[in-house]
This record gives sequence, C-alpha cells and structure tokens, in this order.
Amino acid sequence: MALAKIGTRVFRTMPPEAAHNATIRVLKTGIGLPRIDPKRWNTSVTLPNAGLRLANPVGLAAGFDKNAEVFTAMSRFGFGFVECGTVTPRPQAGNAKPRLFRLSEDRAVINRMGFNNEGLEAFTARLRNSARSASPVGANVGANKDSEDRVGDYETGIEAVYPHAQYITINISSPNTPGLRGLQDKGALEELLTRCGEAMDRAHEATATEGKGRKPAFLKVAPDLDDRAIHDIIAVVRGSGSWLSGLIISNTTLERPDTLQSEHKSETGGLSGAPLFDLSTEVLRVFSRELKGEFDLIGAGGIASGADAYAKIRAGAHAVQLYSALVYHGPGLVAEINRDLAERLYADGFTSVEQAVGADFR
Repeated sequence: MALAKIGTRVFRTMPPEAAHNATIRVLKTGIGLPRIDPKRWNTSVTLPNAGLRLANPVGLAAGFDKNAEVFTAMSRFGFGFVECGTVTPRPQAGNAKPRLFRLSEDRAVINRMGFNNEGLEAFTARLRNSARSASPVGANVGANKDSEDRVGDYETGIEAVYPHAQYITINISSPNTPGLRGLQDKGALEELLTRCGEAMDRAHEATATEGKGRKPAFLKVAPDLDDRAIHDIIAVVRGSGSWLSGLIISNTTLERPDTLQSEHKSETGGLSGAPLFDLSTEVLRVFSRELKGEFDLIGAGGIASGADAYAKIRAGAHAVQLYSALVYHGPGLVAEINRDLAERLYADGFTSVEQAVGADFR
C-alpha cells in the first residue's frame, strides 16, 4: 500500500488525464499490486433483486476503467465489485482536451470526457480474455455521440457485453453527450427500457445455461432531478418488467455549489467528488423512500470514507461505488473504507450490511 500512496502523489504532479493514462499503464504491468481478499472485512452483502453476492459493498464506479483493461488489477485492492466502461458500440475520441480538471481545494473533479473509449469490439475481447477477477465485473454501456438511434446503441451494447459481464449498467445520465439525459424523460425512458428489456431477453436466450437466471441490469441516473422527474422515473421502472434489477444513484452533477474554491470551478462538465455527496445522497434517499426495496439501489457520489459509505447505506443503498476519491487518496482508500464501515456497523449493533440498509427510515 505504501507503493500505491507514493504513486498517487507522483501522479498528482501530472496533468489529470495524463496521470490517469499513466495509472492505467502501470496497473497493466501488475507490478506492486497487493492481494487483498475482498472478504476480509466480513461485510459481505447480497443485492436481493439482482441476486448478486458481493464480498463487500464497496465498488469501483465506471469511468476509471473505460476500456476494460485493469478490472482484475483493481479488484486486488479489495473492491467488492468493479464496473468497466462506459463503452459505446463504435470507438470515439470524446470531447476536445483539456477535459478533466482536479479541484484540489474541494476534493472534487470536473470532467467533460464525452464517452471516450475504444468501442465494443476491444472492450468485449478484454472481458473475454483477461484473467478472472476476484470480484464481480460489470459493464456500463452508452450511446455514440453521432448515433442516429441511441436506444439501438444500448441494445447493441447489452447484447455484446451480456456473455462476459456479471451485470450490466445502462448509463443515460452523463452530462457530456448532448441530449443523452433526455432519455430520462418519461416517454423516452419508456421506449428505452422496453427495447433494452427485449435486448436482455435476446442476450439471455442466446447464452442461457440450464438453471441460470438472467443477469442483473441497472439504470444509472443523474443527481439533477426534481421530484417530478424522480416520480416519473420510478413509475417507468416499475412498469418495465422484472428484467431491471435496480438503479445506480447517481452520476456527476451540473450544479456548482457556492462553496467551491478551485480556479477550475467554472469549467463545463460533470462535477464529482466531495461536493456531490449531499446532493446525491438526498436523491438516493428520495428513491429509497418511494421504492421501499422494490429495486436494488447502488449509491455513488462523493464517497471518500467509511462514514460516507455508511451514510449511503443507511439512506437506502445496498452497495456503493466510488472513483473521484481515488484521485486524492489512492487505491488504499478501499481498505480504509471497508475497515471503518465494519466498525460502524458493529458499533450500531448490526451484524450484516443488509440490516443497515435504509436504517434512517426505521
């Protein structure tokens, strides 16, 4: 872990995107990687609707491993699950650089990457051929910026990754592809989920093994939702059928809190990190209060400590994801969060993560 901390300090002296690319290259070598058993903290959890068993509830969010290059390496830091992507059917360069900014004073990041990735062919080949990960691996699918049928892109993505991933995330909440968040509108979402459900059926039928159920799928939504938008999303997911397991709440925000101090605070793009915590947790709480366990909820946004992870769980999350905090704390943070989370559960008399889910409402 000492080597990881040194690496984090070194990479922070580099421009953000160059540092990220260098991190991926180092991870691909496998040099100096720990071998942390994700089960060591006795915080295993089962996502009830997905039927997904996790050694611990702390996952790596999409965006770090866009091209499915280092998911096995990242699982060795103790993540309970790792999500790759976002991947689009065709490769795309993303938005013009610079497009990634550290807001160090705020422990935050602004990005306007624009789904830069190598496309489904390279992505699925790596999922198929890489060494088996110690933790479940998810695939986050999106749409090409210039697509004439964005819903069709999601169908293509689902069918391509289905045989190789343990779960699938449908990402309609990035603010960096123009018009993408419009898929959260009620009518558009109804069409999206209908067609994605059909794609899930086709993929399952094409790869089904006797006795194996359908793989879980999640919908990733934005934090910038008013009560009406949340109500509409809930109504649509309830009517989507049994193929959708849950929601990931949330993606980055377009809001800029008055508390931001960094010189980069006015950059366009999605804000993540510490300033997103309160907003994303409140949106999670609203979804949880309304859904009452009908869907699994994964809480993301601003998690940088065991206290943050525990707050998300008490607000209704069955599991959590992080990414931006790694920029400032390095991958050793995963162990710290899990260790602290286990202590907090014990201190409050919980013998499992499941017992703490939604505890704020009881």
